[in-house]
Amino acid sequence: MDRDAALDRVERILDAITGERLPVPVRECWVYGDVALGKDPITRLDVYVTKDLLLGGDPAPDLDAELGVEGIGRTVDAEWAREHPEWVRVNDSGHVAPEKCLAAHLLPEDEPVHLEVCNAGFERNVTQRAEGARARENYEQVIDPRGVCLYAEGQRSDDALAKLRDGALAFPTLEEALGMLGFDEATAADAAEAMRAYEAAQEGTTVRGDVV
Repeated sequence: MDRDAALDRVERILDAITGERLPVPVRECWVYGDVALGKDPITRLDVYVTKDLLLGGDPAPDLDAELGVEGIGRTVDAEWAREHPEWVRVNDSGHVAPEKCLAAHLLPEDEPVHLEVCNAGFERNVTQRAEGARARENYEQVIDPRGVCLYAEGQRSDDALAKLRDGALAFPTLEEALGMLGFDEATAADAAEAMRAYEAAQEGTTVRGDVV
């Protein structure tokens, strides 16, 4: 993916987060991995958003019935669903899936972009996932800790975005970054290899929801 195109996509995501009604509130937005490192082209664009719970929402059984789903008004905003029924997405049990709805709103379906959605902030989730991966010796889902915060608590950082465009940010190697999370040298090398292989096998737009 061309770097300029990736950063244009990031800017459009920030525009949506700061200026549009979303299915759920978003508290943070980060980018991580290749785009943070200044690579060009990049294998995939990795975006992380922290979502808040939908508070004060009322059930919308009329919309549930109309769209053949469950959970509108409880897990995603009912007004958003009325405005964008084409972006309503569900999990395997037919319940509205906030992470999939966010992906449908924020991303096209044909670009190599991964959206990671969690209730916890980026730094906390990076640590939690690393600890879990070491315990299970399964490293594919470790989040690359080399990230850049572009939006947090209602504030957008155009300065950070400008630095990304200029390639002005410096990060350690992936193995070194994993070492800072407590991986020993051999385990960091194994984890980095697994993470790269997993990412290389992904195609198109992907989304993962996580709860910490």
